[in-house]
Formats: sequence, structure tokens, C-alpha cells
Amino acid sequence: MMKRTQQPARESKQEAKDGSKAKSGLFASCSFSSLGLDPKLSDQLQERMGFEAPTLVQAQAIPVILSGRDVLVNAATGTGKTIAYLAPLIHHLQGHSPKVDRSHGTFALVIVPTRELCLQVYETLEKLLHRFHWIVPGYVMGGEKKAKEKARLRKGISILIATPGRLLDHLKNTASFVHKNLRWVIFDEADCILELGYGKEIEQIIKLLGSGQNEEGEEDDIVPKGVQKQNLLLSATLNEKVNHLAKLSLDDPVMIGLDNSKLQQNLSVESPASPDSDADDMVIHVNKSVNPSSEDYGIPSQLVQKYVRVPCGARLVALLSVLKNLFEREASQKVVVFFSTRDAVDFHYSLLSEFQWPPDSEKEEEGTKQLFLKCKTFRLHGSMEQDDRRSAFATFKTEKQALLLSTDVAARGLDFPKVRCIIQYDCPGEATEYVHRVGRTARIGEKGEALLFLQPIEIDYLKELKKHGASLTEYPLLKVLDKFPIPGNMPRIKKVISLESHPWVISLQRALESVTYAEPKMKSMAKNAFVSWVRGYAAHKGELKSIFVVKKLHLGHVAKSFALREQPSLVGKSHHKESMKRKRDERQRGQQGKKRKKMSGSGSGGRSTQKN
Repeated sequence: MMKRTQQPARESKQEAKDGSKAKSGLFASCSFSSLGLDPKLSDQLQERMGFEAPTLVQAQAIPVILSGRDVLVNAATGTGKTIAYLAPLIHHLQGHSPKVDRSHGTFALVIVPTRELCLQVYETLEKLLHRFHWIVPGYVMGGEKKAKEKARLRKGISILIATPGRLLDHLKNTASFVHKNLRWVIFDEADCILELGYGKEIEQIIKLLGSGQNEEGEEDDIVPKGVQKQNLLLSATLNEKVNHLAKLSLDDPVMIGLDNSKLQQNLSVESPASPDSDADDMVIHVNKSVNPSSEDYGIPSQLVQKYVRVPCGARLVALLSVLKNLFEREASQKVVVFFSTRDAVDFHYSLLSEFQWPPDSEKEEEGTKQLFLKCKTFRLHGSMEQDDRRSAFATFKTEKQALLLSTDVAARGLDFPKVRCIIQYDCPGEATEYVHRVGRTARIGEKGEALLFLQPIEIDYLKELKKHGASLTEYPLLKVLDKFPIPGNMPRIKKVISLESHPWVISLQRALESVTYAEPKMKSMAKNAFVSWVRGYAAHKGELKSIFVVKKLHLGHVAKSFALREQPSLVGKSHHKESMKRKRDERQRGQQGKKRKKMSGSGSGGRSTQKN
């Protein structure tokens, strides 16, 4: 969860004014204590976490959650949903009688889609529990040693954060996992949990955890028999799968939405929300027949959204030029670039880690060598070792100036402080994923930029986004390219006919290809990235399949976007083998057919001779 911070001194008065307006539209005019939270917890939120006031979503959700109702929170990413459910849990547990002890096992369970989000929620929980040391936080997730997790579960964890697969494993196989006193189950980033294919695991988890009431009633239970479990479901987007999970897990739920005009009316200073107020006055009941295609994306109003129209062959140069311009324009900032495949992340990470500028700097003295991008670069994807993932995630969060190259593993729920720009170099597999990627910036009222790369053949994707209320303006790429000095003796053209003919694009592309071909390993990585990118491009589904048509691609230009001089012969090697085998089989069948026909014809001729 991001702290509220003051605007940087170098910002103009107008920027500060705009930022203030954005924040005033996000925060409620009431205090945490007025929502019914324990005073010590309210002080902790303000003093240790840095929150002066609750966001509108927090102000609307906390009283309803405190009242014990099941809740579905559908709000924009970066609006403080994590605090919205953690604060009420801690409020109830810190005042529980008898006093909560780790021997009582798990009272609250938070289910999240990714390991990084699991760690982030755990870190936030640790800070909130600073004054409530007897409430024990913990987590279980893939990539960790199960033996250590079992030992922690045996000792007892009051609030457990978990990824679905590992949680299901422990529910089935860890006898020392005590959850008979479980009172809260929270599904955070529910849409992502389901999109990642955890639907069956979630259904099994719900079945194993039992009905909505504590039915055991044993002597050592501190939750009385018949006490209703409370389930919470949080999602930035709604779709049929989320609605199905809501029906499966929530009992007569209420929906918390983000309608600023309505919320402000309900959350005035004179009449702050309280747990005693009528929840139905502040919330809307869940619409079981919600149509996701008609819903607008929850995108922060202060987010500046732009797109870059760039031919495929100039994509790599355009990306590096945009990044260089961003870091030179404002040194102290962080940028996240999203790719469609892990191979693409690995290739671009290696390239940026080695690519020096000017190109001949390797021939100069050691002191004159300099990387093209003067910032620390990190990568993040699902195939990395857990320690590497954890290190990249934690270090990038603390850096003041850094670049993160990532797959969609970083697209959901993660809060990277001070990320100023999100670049979607590859379009997301589904249009709804757009909102989650851009949600890594412009969080808690801060300013942010989002940049989407599109080839001319993909420009109809803008219409798909506009259906959901996302309007993008064009990024002035040529103006940015004109800023850079032309190396060597290349003449500057007064009027550039095409982007590919721009002197800066030509010189930078040559330099990138030289780096790729200088090392066999780099060239191999480029080929692998090329192969996986083309396959990923062909995997678009639904309405996007008519926009992203792999047959419309010029594969030679795609190769250039991976700093390759020609289309790799290894592209689609397995497909090529299968195609050749199929043609060979067809030829053999054809030859066999002709042979049988010939034999049949000669046999018939023989019989007719005999008859004659």
C-alpha cells in the first residue's frame, strides 16, 4: 500500500494543483477512527503507514466489513483495497475475548493469485500489526519449502496469506494446519485468480473449508458454534467467472463500487460512515447478471494514457528511444515495461544490460564506457527462481530510479512506489488486462503515465479499449526521435518520409544488431524470443483475434524488432517438421494409391483377357 506523499518541489504549481484535485477526489472527508476502527489501529494507519485519511473505497468498505456482511469490492486498482479488508480483520482480532493466541490456529485467510502479491500483502500486514504483536501473520506460497511452511502452520498463524495451489496442498496434506476457528476468507484480485486457471482449486478450497458457519463447536474452539463466517471478494474487473465465484462463496453480499459523486454524498464530515449505519444506504447489491462488456474499466482519472503507432521493424528502437527520453527527462523515477512472453523479457533484459552508447564506446578507455540506459534494470517472470523473483521485486520497490521488464506476473495488485510510467510493449492477451497493467502507476492519487505500443495493423485495438471508457491520445514519437543527436557522418533529413528512414532509427538499429550478433548466446536468446513472440501473437482469443492476425505480420520485420538481421530459420521448427512430415505422408499415401490403382487396373486387364 502506497503512502501519501507530498508533491516534489520541482513540479509546477499547476501540476501540484492537478495532483491535489486528483487526491481530493480519491480520499474521503472523514477519519479512520470515525469508521469504527480501534483508536490504536487508526493511529497506526496514520503514523506508521502515513495515511492521513481513508480513500473513498476504504471509507465505504470498512464499516460494511465491520458489520459482518459478505462483501464484493469492485473498485479501480490502486484505491487502497488491501487496507480496506486488513484493517477490519485486525480490529476484530485485537479486541477478541479470549485474547487471540497462535495456538488457536488461523482466524483469517487471504487468497491471492501470485507470489509477489502474497509477499506484498504480508509486508503490509506486518506493518499494521506493529502494536498488536500477539496476532501472528504468515504466508504460504509456491516456490517455498513446504517443510518450513508446515512448521510455521504447526506453531500457528492468526492471519494467513496464501496462493491457491499451495493452500490447497496444505488443506489436504498438513494435519497440523488448524483452521477450525476460521472466521474470514478473502479472495483478493479474484478475477486474476480465476484467469490464471485456479477455478477448480478455489472450488475445492471452499468445499474443504466447509459451510458459512462454525459447526464443530469443540471445547477448545474460541469461536462459538453457529457463528457465521464472513467472506470477502475483491476485484478490479467483473466478469462471468467472478460472478460465479461470488454466487459460490458469498451469502447475500453487498457490492462496494467506486462512484465518486455518490460516495462523497455519503461520506461527508457531518455524517461519516459508521458500522451502525444502514449498509444498504451506501452499497449496491450484487448484480448477478452483470455484463462485463458493458462495464467501464476502473482507471484513475489522473492517469495520462497514450499510444505509440510504430511499424514492427522499428519497435525495438522506438522502445529504447522512449525509455531514454523518459529517464533523461526525469532521472528519479521508475518505469515498468510489460512483455507477452518470458523469452522476450530475458532477451531485452540481457540486451539492455550490455548495450553501450555510443556504439564504439567499447573501443575507448574503460572510464568512457556507458550503458545506453543509465538506470538499474530488473526483470520478473514466472520461470525465475523464487529467490531471484523475491530479490527483483523487493529491490525494485526500494530503488529511486529503475526499470522493470516483466510479464503479467507483475500486472495484478502489486504496489511499486513511485512508478511514473507503464509501457505495454506487447498488447495484453485480453482487453481487460489493460486496466491491471496501467494500475501499477497513478496509485492513491499520484500522477502517472501509460504508453501502449501498437503496429499500424493493430490500431483497431483502440476501439476495443474505447468501448470500456479508455481513451488514448497519440504519443509524438517523431518529436522524441528528433531530440537525439545523429552519430557519425549521417546527414539529418529535413523531412522524414517514414519512421524506418529516420537517421536515428537506422543508426540505433545497426548498433543493436551488432550487439546481438557479437555473442552467440545473445543471438540465441533473440531467436527464442522471436519464436515465442510469434506463437503468443497467434494465441489471441475472442474479439482480439480479428485485430492481431499473425498472417498479416511481416516476419522479417518482426525479426528486426528482436535485433536480428534476417528471419531465423528456427522459427516454427517443430511446426515446420510436422508440416514436412504431413506432406511426406501425403506423398506416400498418394504413391501408394497410384500403385494400388495401377495394380487394380492390371489385375482387371488380366481377368478380362481370361474371359475373352
